[in-house]
Amino acid sequence: MRSFARVTLTVLAFTVAALALPLTLGAVTLATSFENRYTARTDGISPRPVPRAHDPAKPTAVVVVGNEGAVVSDALAPFEVLAASGAFNVYTVAPEARPVTLTGGLDLIPDLSFADLDRLLSSAAPDVVVVPALPDLGEPTTRPVTDWLNRQASRGSLLMSVCNGSGVLASAGLLDGRKATAHWIRIGGFEDEFPAVDWIRGTRYVDDGNILTTAGILSGIDGALRITERFAGIGTAREAAEAIGWTHYSPGSSPPMAQNTFEAADTVVGFNTAFRWDKPMLGVLLTTGIRELELAAVFDTYGQSLAVETTAVGLDGTPIQSRYGLTFAPRGTPMTNDLDRLIVPGAGAAASHAADRYSGFSPVYLHAGPGFPFDAVLEDLARTTDTATTRWTARTLEYRTGHLTLDGEVWPWTVTLRPFGLAILGLLAAFGIRAGYRRRRPSESGLDRVTSSTGRRGVVVPGKP
Repeated sequence: MRSFARVTLTVLAFTVAALALPLTLGAVTLATSFENRYTARTDGISPRPVPRAHDPAKPTAVVVVGNEGAVVSDALAPFEVLAASGAFNVYTVAPEARPVTLTGGLDLIPDLSFADLDRLLSSAAPDVVVVPALPDLGEPTTRPVTDWLNRQASRGSLLMSVCNGSGVLASAGLLDGRKATAHWIRIGGFEDEFPAVDWIRGTRYVDDGNILTTAGILSGIDGALRITERFAGIGTAREAAEAIGWTHYSPGSSPPMAQNTFEAADTVVGFNTAFRWDKPMLGVLLTTGIRELELAAVFDTYGQSLAVETTAVGLDGTPIQSRYGLTFAPRGTPMTNDLDRLIVPGAGAAASHAADRYSGFSPVYLHAGPGFPFDAVLEDLARTTDTATTRWTARTLEYRTGHLTLDGEVWPWTVTLRPFGLAILGLLAAFGIRAGYRRRRPSESGLDRVTSSTGRRGVVVPGKP
């Protein structure tokens, strides 16, 4: 029995030794992977947005972002759709007038605070409110947003959530008794958390009167096109879809969509988050006139992959204005950041070779060719990481990849082997400790053999029995 217990304890000790390093380092890397997605700037810079003309004859649509940030495509994709339609005054709004960090470290300067919007509209409610996913869903910090949403709903605004923005609406009590949808990763959890909502799977959006909810990330484009139909007609919506290069427009109804579920290959995200501790840092060059979708494509694709990190840089470090007038503040220049690659999004930047002054970084002009802005970024991700990570990212974005050329390694084998290497190191350390302990035992064993019959250890005297 004592021998069995000794063997059991030995096996347990070696198991703990094998797991200690992978679990400890994996947990640290995992936490850092998610924290870095919304790291707020610390330089105290708070530039003012550039004012835009307001046309009182047009309906007003606003994209609301929280003080803690928002998912970049959830916010910028609907913004560009609504702005490209020409049918709306479109603004970004936030509880406070200060920079807000979107996914991947893109600092947006909101057009208006809630108070500014009240003054602009003479305390009338905006016609449309777009609600992206917020990183602090369920936390007290979302209270200013949920309270404000309740006020706008009671005053007649049409609310549209994107992705897990439906969780924001549900937490405000605005979806009780209604049909709604959400991102495929979170919808099961929302069913448990918000049972009063009738959650619908397998659709890109659910139009339920004065509230419209969409599925994951790029489904927000379909939702925004539906909003455009309702206010300006199918013709205007079709023109907006063509203007942004969206070929999946389905007039009058939600496009068909197979419901995603977790697959075995999705384990790649676990390896990327826990064991890719040497993620390359990509500087994303912000240039004046860049499309909002071109920015979203870079920051969200790389950000959702969890295989690389991004930071926004500028030609001279000063704020820039996007195609439809949003203000973004870079975090320095390529020279003031420790970068592994310099990524230059935007067809305009590619045409003008905007980053040639930084030729030492071998700038990558992602949008030099035709295509929807996300296409080139996904293909670059496949080339520089692997196709498993890229397919996971596309599924997270709710974007089809059948038309893309995804050339790259099939799987991140080096990253996958890291936890096993750490386990072997832990075992070797355990064997070393055990061997050292055994080397100290012989002297004690020899002393035990000369223990007297009375049970006391004594000294052996030559010639004495």
